[in-house]
Amino acid sequence: MSSGRLLGICGSLRAGSYNRKLMLEAARLYDPEEFVVGNLRLPLYDGDLEDAEGIPPEVQALADQIAQADAVVIAGPEYNKALSGVLKNALDWVSRAEGNPWKDKPVAIMSAAGGRAGGERTQFSLRLALVPFQPLILQGPEVLVGNTNAQFDDEGRLINEINLKALEGLMTRLKAEATRA
Repeated sequence: MSSGRLLGICGSLRAGSYNRKLMLEAARLYDPEEFVVGNLRLPLYDGDLEDAEGIPPEVQALADQIAQADAVVIAGPEYNKALSGVLKNALDWVSRAEGNPWKDKPVAIMSAAGGRAGGERTQFSLRLALVPFQPLILQGPEVLVGNTNAQFDDEGRLINEINLKALEGLMTRLKAEATRA
């Protein structure tokens, strides 16, 4: 059964990133009526740029996508023991847009990383960065995909049963929160 509009945000710009694969797997399991991938190819946040030109159109488009989504999935890599600069930059820019598109929005966080911990520090730092926006961040099940080169098949499907079960559970919870509103 499909459900509403799901926005996917990937904290990695690389087309073949494991976090992009994880985000797409989450969308497949969620089975939304509409799935949109947010564009994080944004200029670096710069207060002078904002003062001179206002909110860039691509930032406003992302803020609008967040506002229009029934739920959001964020898949983030771990860069130097924290969330990626790309993801942090997007959060900083969206915070400058009119209103607060994140407020009370159901959000599922997941991560994939080459190490054993699967991006634990990314999720911790991302949760901290999201707190001021007051989204409804799901607390679990945690999806931390470690040793990524052995977790996906050639079609990008998650093959580790433990991770797949956790992702299914997280998407079930996300859909329940999105339809509750």
